[in-house]
Amino acid sequence: MSTMNISLPESLKAFVDDQVSQRGYGTSSEYVRELIRKDQDRLELRQLMLAGAASAPAAAADAAYFEGLRDRVRQRSKK
Repeated sequence: MSTMNISLPESLKAFVDDQVSQRGYGTSSEYVRELIRKDQDRLELRQLMLAGAASAPAAAADAAYFEGLRDRVRQRSKK
């Protein structure tokens, strides 16, 4: 694992220390790693949403569509 040092103003360091103690993290590094992973997930979701918005429209997701999904699930669960 690589090491990265960061500088924080005292108020942010105090915030991180509080989060570590209140939320059960072992170290501030664990807290920062989780924040980075969540940001990665957020960026990935954003890219998926943008790709979906740029794609061609699909069939409407109306009541019949969802009933068809339920029927397929019911059929698979019978197997």
